[in-house]
Amino acid sequence: MQMAPHITAIQTDLAAAAALGDEATAEAARRVSEALGTSLHLRLLDLLGEAALDVNGQLPSGHVEVRLVGREPELVFVAEPDDAVEPTPTGDDQSARITLRLPEALKAAVEAAADREGVSTNTWIVRALSRALEPRAAARVRAGNRLQGFAQS
Repeated sequence: MQMAPHITAIQTDLAAAAALGDEATAEAARRVSEALGTSLHLRLLDLLGEAALDVNGQLPSGHVEVRLVGREPELVFVAEPDDAVEPTPTGDDQSARITLRLPEALKAAVEAAADREGVSTNTWIVRALSRALEPRAAARVRAGNRLQGFAQS
């Protein structure tokens, strides 16, 4: 994903607005625009990170990562292996029952998500709860030059 064209467009917009003033205003805007280049790059990376987090909260499985290739970000979907979302055995094969009261809109959304995945509502809920409770931090390891996570400047 190329961020330079977006940063250049913002700098051009600033120059166009400054052109409405005198020459000193235009020169000051040009200098500020040049100084803002790196800051704009970092803020856009922050925005991409927040967008990835928002999308991750809506995905039934897997997650989106923002990876840097040089100075350019890349959005990558990482699918979870099928066995990663299955409930972990507790040594007890008995199923427990629970009564859950959901708002009608949430119930409809859960049923629709289960239908999209081709599983029962119960299976979808069990998988969602298992994913939410799995200790992700302990499962992640650093291998080679790859570091996973989220950073905010």
